[in-house]
Amino acid sequence: VQLQASGGGLVQPGESLRLSCAASGRIFKLNTMGWYRQAPGKQRELVASITRFGSPNYADSVRGRFTISRDNAKNTVYLQMNSLKPDDTAVYSCDAEDLISGENYWGQGTKVTVSS
Repeated sequence: VQLQASGGGLVQPGESLRLSCAASGRIFKLNTMGWYRQAPGKQRELVASITRFGSPNYADSVRGRFTISRDNAKNTVYLQMNSLKPDDTAVYSCDAEDLISGENYWGQGTKVTVSS
């Protein structure tokens, strides 16, 4: 199973970006999917996750600004990021849990830079 993340870029503070992460390969069904980020010199942190039933969970630092969603038919998870701040600058990666095996799959990161 491969995860392909896209949508990162350079934006100014206050602007928005939408990240996408599509899973492909031998997939039966995916359980929880999530977005993580890692800023330079910092540990990776969970940004948001969403269950296969659509129940979201957010880090306090992004709640109210970011929205996670998913399309189960496309095995894709999205992250709508609004009101971006310089502190949101990081490499964003996605992961997905296989519902049957419990294995976690990781995608390569997409870089988000928020700077004026």
